[in-house]
Amino acid sequence: MTNDFSELIQAAEAAHFSGWDFSWLEGRLIEDAPPWDYRQIVLGFLSAANSLLDMGTGGGEFLASLLNLPADTQATEAYPPNIKIAKARLEPLGIRVHTLNDGEKLPLPDERFDLVINRHESFDPKEIYRILKPGGLFITQQVGGRDNITLNQFLAPGINLQYADWDLLAAVNGLKAAQLNIKTQQEAFPENRFLDIGAVVYYLKVIEWQIPGFDVQQSIDKLKQLHQHILENGYFQTFTHRFLIIAEKI
Repeated sequence: MTNDFSELIQAAEAAHFSGWDFSWLEGRLIEDAPPWDYRQIVLGFLSAANSLLDMGTGGGEFLASLLNLPADTQATEAYPPNIKIAKARLEPLGIRVHTLNDGEKLPLPDERFDLVINRHESFDPKEIYRILKPGGLFITQQVGGRDNITLNQFLAPGINLQYADWDLLAAVNGLKAAQLNIKTQQEAFPENRFLDIGAVVYYLKVIEWQIPGFDVQQSIDKLKQLHQHILENGYFQTFTHRFLIIAEKI
């Protein structure tokens, strides 16, 4: 792989992204996993569910990878580039994909699902309570507001962090206020290592909310400093922010 700053930047800007596929970052970004396994947790509850909703299914990659899904499985997606991909992947499997608009309530009836899963998708606790059957479970892994904050501090110091207060406590309090019972709660800050400046630019291009309005040319001097840091140290270290909650409707 080249160490040339301009070539790395150009490659990252030209790289295609679709669905929720981060394969371009393989070998460029090393992400430590949280101490729990979201997939295994979901699988542990799946066999007992007769109805399932996957909120924010992305391109449907995760949901399609699960075996023995309930016959009554549905999904939601709000990000326009993903909707067509998700429908093409999931609808041949008999999974209906509901298209959402920002801020829209879930177009689903009351007490509809035994199990609602949610990985990195926003949610309204009152809506979760409404669509769950009594005894139903909500499993969510969320990205916290301090996710990769070191990138913000290096490239955009002083920027207002829109989701800074989004953490385990805030989410738990919201779910409790909606009368959901918290069965499991965990929070972690796994290490991330960006191995080249192209990985940083690609990440910021895809995760638009990390540094809103990020522009390569406007940040070129900071990017060059970060590039030099990576050359001298082998990587740029950040920490992700993840939390897991399992809640039940009593």
